[in-house]
Amino acid sequence: MKTCITRCVCFRQPFDRLKAIAKAQGIQTVEVLQEVVLFGENCGLCKPYVAQMLRTGQTVFTELLTDNTSEQA
Repeated sequence: MKTCITRCVCFRQPFDRLKAIAKAQGIQTVEVLQEVVLFGENCGLCKPYVAQMLRTGQTVFTELLTDNTSEQA
């Protein structure tokens, strides 16, 4: 059974919620989205997932992403 990554753990922000907010406000970057909603400010491990989400629309991840892997996608 694969683990699914679906949220910012520190702030309990589901990626589907972040996606809806970004879409509604026309936000295209992690930094601008962070100005609107609180996520990614503690450990920051969700940032590559949010970046990938903004690029692709994907909100459920089964692979581990880092800043490097998200930039290559």
